[in-house]
Amino acid sequence: MAGRLSGKVALVAGATRGAGRAIAVQLGAAGASVYATGRTTRTQRSEMNRPENIDETAELVTVAGGEGVAVRVDHLDPEQVKALMERIERERGRLDILVNDVWGGDPLTQWDTPLWQHSLSNGLRLLRLAIDTHIITSHCALPLLIRQPGGLVVEITDGTAEGNAAYRGSFFYDLAKISVIRMALAQAEELRPYGATAVALTPGWLRSEAMLDRFGVTEDTWREALASDPHFAMSETPTYVGRAVAALASDPDVTRWAGQSLSSAQLAHAYGFTDSDGNRPDWPRYHDEVLAAGKPANPIGYR
Repeated sequence: MAGRLSGKVALVAGATRGAGRAIAVQLGAAGASVYATGRTTRTQRSEMNRPENIDETAELVTVAGGEGVAVRVDHLDPEQVKALMERIERERGRLDILVNDVWGGDPLTQWDTPLWQHSLSNGLRLLRLAIDTHIITSHCALPLLIRQPGGLVVEITDGTAEGNAAYRGSFFYDLAKISVIRMALAQAEELRPYGATAVALTPGWLRSEAMLDRFGVTEDTWREALASDPHFAMSETPTYVGRAVAALASDPDVTRWAGQSLSSAQLAHAYGFTDSDGNRPDWPRYHDEVLAAGKPANPIGYR
């Protein structure tokens, strides 16, 4: 896809680490100019208190072949997001791709805890981080995105509309992820008259920096984690979902996906890309046919 997005301008909101970082890098690899936003820089950390930062992300975008621009933005603050959009308009005069990937809810989620026992303050903060940030960003960004036809909004979530039919283990987490899927559907309808579209997109079991830390492994040694959870054999790198976004953004017929909730695996089969190791892990199918069915871990035929 090298050069397919040359001249295009993207905003990846929540590009500090994980899926957001990989999406920004893959858009850069396709030639786009990418504004990578988040709250953690080399000199200032967010409440997540992790070392990854937007400055590194922007540098990786440039190394990949695009142009990375790091901008520290708290996407809960409309004034900061408005200032960001004024800067993009001033410097580029356009916005072609908006990726809403702001999350930050992992340390706030209490799994397998009923609503009335869950910390209310943590739950409401989670919803603000996961939902309000996306609404604020789209509200401020879409007037610029619709100035020319072909604009794309990608809402990053966990699970598809069909896959999220089952309860996801936390009232607040479940509500957040379903809400993002509905946001994509609503924005697709409202963008349609302007020749733009919106989709929701989920990765599979993501080998993010935080997930690798949780298992005490690195990307080079990740298979050691199979000793504690053999289903981790079906995990995928953030590059996989990054390539999914780049494929969508490069597709002249992307409106065929309008309003849908998609997976990285689904788009890999549709567009022909692979994960960084050359495989195409199909986590949604594996989840339904193996994990949810209570079968022993066996990735054969699913990668």
